[in-house]
Amino acid sequence: SACISAVLGSAFQDPAQGIYLEAGGTPFRHGDAATYSAGLGVLLPWTPAPVFSQGIQSLYWDLFAGNWSARSDSGGRSNFAQLGVILNWRYRFAQGHSPWFAELGLGGSLMDRTYHSPGREFSTAFQFTEVVGAGVSLGDHGQHEVALRLQHFSNAGIKEPNPGETFVRARYTYRF
Repeated sequence: SACISAVLGSAFQDPAQGIYLEAGGTPFRHGDAATYSAGLGVLLPWTPAPVFSQGIQSLYWDLFAGNWSARSDSGGRSNFAQLGVILNWRYRFAQGHSPWFAELGLGGSLMDRTYHSPGREFSTAFQFTEVVGAGVSLGDHGQHEVALRLQHFSNAGIKEPNPGETFVRARYTYRF
C-alpha cells in the first residue's frame, strides 16, 4: 500500500513508451484442452488532441508478437505464431491521479497459418482483435503496470468458419 500511496502524489507515465510480457489462456475449453498464449510487445504513445495529453485519457499503439499453443488432433500441441497491432484508449480514474486505469482497444493480427484446435478452426490467418482491460500502475512514477485483459480474435465474418477465440491475459508492462 505504501507503493500505491507513493504513486498517488506523482505523475503517471501513460505517455511514455513501454515494453511488456503477457500470458493467458482461453477461459472456455474446446474439446478437452484450453489454448494458451504468450506474447511480448511494445507500447508507443499517440496523442493527437490536447484532451488526450492531460492525463485522464491517452491513446497508444500496441505492437505485439505472440504464440498460441493449442491441442492438436493427434493429442500433442500445435503452435501458431502471431504479429499484430492494436490502438488502445486508456482512461485513468480520479482525474488522472489514480494508479488504476481501464482501457479498450481495436486492431488486427496475422498468424503464420490458420488456427486449428479440436472444436475450433479459423478460415483465415488474419483476425481482427478487440480488447478490454483494467490495471494498476506501481513504482515511484507508475513505471510498472500490472493488468488483466480480455481479448477476442475473429475475422468479422470475412470467411466462414469464424468461431473466434477469446483469451484472458495477465500483463506486466515497464514504461521508460
